Amino acid sequence: ERGCAAWAGRRRVRAAPRLRGLQAGGGRSRPRARGAPAAAGAAWLRDRCAAMARSRRSWAQLLLLLLAGPGACAASPADDGAGPGGRGPRGRARGDSSADEAVPRHDSSYGTFAGEFYDLRYLSEEGYPFPTAPPVDPFAKIKVDDCGKTKGCFRYGKPGCNAETCDYFLSYRMIGADVEFELSADTDGWVAVGFSSDKKMGGDDVMACVHDDNGRVRIQHFYNVGQWAKEIQRNPARDEEGVFENNRVTCRFKRPVNVPRDETIVDLHLSWYYLFAWGPAIQGSITRHDIDSPPTSERVVSIYKYEDIFMPSAAYQTFSSPFCLLLIVALTFYLLMGTP
Repeated sequence: ERGCAAWAGRRRVRAAPRLRGLQAGGGRSRPRARGAPAAAGAAWLRDRCAAMARSRRSWAQLLLLLLAGPGACAASPADDGAGPGGRGPRGRARGDSSADEAVPRHDSSYGTFAGEFYDLRYLSEEGYPFPTAPPVDPFAKIKVDDCGKTKGCFRYGKPGCNAETCDYFLSYRMIGADVEFELSADTDGWVAVGFSSDKKMGGDDVMACVHDDNGRVRIQHFYNVGQWAKEIQRNPARDEEGVFENNRVTCRFKRPVNVPRDETIVDLHLSWYYLFAWGPAIQGSITRHDIDSPPTSERVVSIYKYEDIFMPSAAYQTFSSPFCLLLIVALTFYLLMGTP
């Protein structure tokens, strides 16, 4: 405010010679009282600057009160008697009991209003400064009824198993320029699919869903260097989601059909052998897969052809072999005929 008054004074000094020159111009301007224009202009400028200063001070006080919290808004400066010389509002002395009785403290002060505004606008009913985050959408279960129709599926495990009971499950389908993959395995570590030019591990593009120590399931990209899986920082996965429930790692993600200029990411327009693997993880890092010889697709897989392929696990492969069936028939016949 003092700065505005000084500025108004300087304006008055500059304007005085011009005004005197106009008055002495020989009848071109109407006669006025000497010094009246300068005085009127200075008064208007002072009033205007004072209003602007009050407006800025009010906004600054409101901003400081909101940042300081409701505790700072318990009383306004006018209620505390913080004026010059230790005097309160309307010039009463601090600690004057008669003045305190004559001028009661009121609840409609600026500080009380700012405190109530802060409470209503920024505090929830529990008193927390920010609202709680909305609940995360639950993981949508994998639908196996669409296998062989609108998506391709691979099942490994017990005959008739689904995405929640198979030892390993994979599905894929085209969505625009992406391929959506769904993986699930009976493990608490990781589940992965590899794209290979042969049925052997080495030089393969691998996408893995890894369960870490914090309970999250993250989608990671690997490249098989011999028998070792090297993590690649460039990850083509998008729209990632995963969950760990009932001692199973399940995930869903999309990946572009074609990612140019990257030798570690294969072109899914082409057909590849699919390598299926799962195993434990230590502190979010994958370790060796559970079985010595993980299953693979019998032939190359095209993402444009949807099939529902079942592969029995090792236990069921043993009992379904022709030799075992012949042995069971022989033993049954021997028991029925009895000994001679």
